[in-house]
Amino acid sequence: MDTNVQKYLAFSKTVELGSFTSAARALHYTQSGVSRMIADLERDWNVSLLERGRAGVSLTSEGRALLPFAEEVCAAHARLQAQVDDLNGLQSGLIRIGTFSSVAAHWLPNIVKELQKDHPGIDYELVLGDYAEIEGWIAEGRVDCGFVRLPTRPEFDALPLERDELLAVLPEGHPLATGERLPVAALEGEPFMLLAKDKNAEVALALKRLGVEPDIRFTTWDDYAIMSMVESGLGISLLPRLILRRTPYRIAALPLDVPVYREIGLALRDRERAPRAVRRFTEYLGYRENG
Repeated sequence: MDTNVQKYLAFSKTVELGSFTSAARALHYTQSGVSRMIADLERDWNVSLLERGRAGVSLTSEGRALLPFAEEVCAAHARLQAQVDDLNGLQSGLIRIGTFSSVAAHWLPNIVKELQKDHPGIDYELVLGDYAEIEGWIAEGRVDCGFVRLPTRPEFDALPLERDELLAVLPEGHPLATGERLPVAALEGEPFMLLAKDKNAEVALALKRLGVEPDIRFTTWDDYAIMSMVESGLGISLLPRLILRRTPYRIAALPLDVPVYREIGLALRDRERAPRAVRRFTEYLGYRENG
């Protein structure tokens, strides 16, 4: 963005939100950076734009007179950039995506395949992590967007995508694998393999909500290790349905008689200000698999 337009935008956003700190957060700048840009405008124009006080900032008479023109420039620049993007037809771009393994394996191939049909010049960078890591990468700008468990951080724009049911996982031939649903009480009578890492203990939280305390024998964040342990007859587990698609393991998966779910969504710092390639990516999320 043109340096002058950045200054006009900093001026406009500071007035809108009432403080340098809030404007900096909204624009992903530092507080000192926003303050410096407005000071540059005041020096360039030889006027005082804002009154600084303990309660925040307010417009001077000169600032009130000039603000509509600054806002008009910002709006015109946004229209100009949109037209440039349309003319370029999204011929290039990079989308950096934070994701966890089940989404990377079962959703992203279809989404990227469909997006590439229309925009073959876009490149992708996938960064795999757990929910907390992905949220941190979004906040830091390490990734443009990320798949997370909802609810996520309140400062993010979040797009709800799917309610993913947790299923009981048992070895093939297990006596409990013959029914249509597994009684929740049965979880307490079997050795249990727990999928968990740090604060990402959604299975442990589900067990707590269900009021059961299984005999936990093994804990890991590797879902494939869990499936291998279950296949070997070392215990049973709860895993999200998405993880279990096209599994190569000889295991049975049953819903519980009291269903529990995780909510999956895509999070961004600011969808409206995201790069156009990223905004286009969000429009193709409907192409994820829904089997």
